[in-house]
Amino acid sequence: MKLAEATWPEVASSLESVVVIPTGSLEQHGEHLPLATDTLLVTAIANRLEEEHQDTVVLTPTLWLGASEHHMAFAGTLTSDFPGYLSSLQSVIRSLASHGFRKFLVVNGHGGNSDLNRLALREVKRDQALDAQLLLVQQDYYSLPADFYAEVLSGEFKFIRHACEAETSLMLHLYPHLVKLDKAKQDGLHAVPPVPGLATSFSEISERGALGRPDLATAEKGQRIFQAAVENLTATIRTMRQGFVFRSDREDPAG
Repeated sequence: MKLAEATWPEVASSLESVVVIPTGSLEQHGEHLPLATDTLLVTAIANRLEEEHQDTVVLTPTLWLGASEHHMAFAGTLTSDFPGYLSSLQSVIRSLASHGFRKFLVVNGHGGNSDLNRLALREVKRDQALDAQLLLVQQDYYSLPADFYAEVLSGEFKFIRHACEAETSLMLHLYPHLVKLDKAKQDGLHAVPPVPGLATSFSEISERGALGRPDLATAEKGQRIFQAAVENLTATIRTMRQGFVFRSDREDPAG
C-alpha cells in the first residue's frame, strides 16, 4: 500500500504491515547524472518492494531532502541541517507509531544519511523504551555482499561510491534518458597513506563530482544491482514480519 494514495480507513486496517520509509537526497552527481539520483534510485527500489508486497508493506513518500552539506560546493545541491533531518524522519515514525504501527524499515539511498538514520532510530528507541513491540531498522539499499560487487563491477572499486560505475549503471537501467554517458569520466582522489574515518568535503576529493569509473557503467549491471537490492530488502521485510530471536554464539559449557 502506498500511504499517499490510501484512505485513512485503509491505513487503519494495515497496522501489522511494515512501514517502509525511503530516504534520498537532492545533490550533485557529477556531470553525467541528475541531482535527484539518490532519490530516484531509492524510490524505484521502494516502489518495487511495495508492488511485490502490497498486503504487508505501507510505503511512505520518499524523504528527498538529505544531509548533503559535503556536496554544497557544487551548484544545485540542497541540504538539510542535521537537526532538521533528524526531526523530519523521526516525525514520520512517531506519527505512524501513534496510529499503531510498530514495524519500520528506513531504506536509505544516500550515504550522507546513513549515520543520521541510525541516530534517529536510536533516539526514537530511547524515547519508546517501554514499547517492546517497536521494531526499527535502517538499511542502505546498496549494502550488498562484496563478492557480488566484485562479480558485477569492472572498475577498480568493487563497491558503490558516488556517481560511480554502480550508480550510473542503476540509472542506465531505470532512467536511461537522464544519463549523459558521454560526460562520464574517471574521477576521484584518495588520501595517501590512507586515513580511516577522514571527514572531507566532496570538492576536496573530486574534480567533477564523481568517483571511480562511471564510464564503465551498463544497464545490464544496473539491472543486476537493482534485483539484488530488492531481494536483500525483501529478506529483511520477511524477517521483520516473521520475527527473530537474540541468541548467544557461545558454547554451552554444560554440553
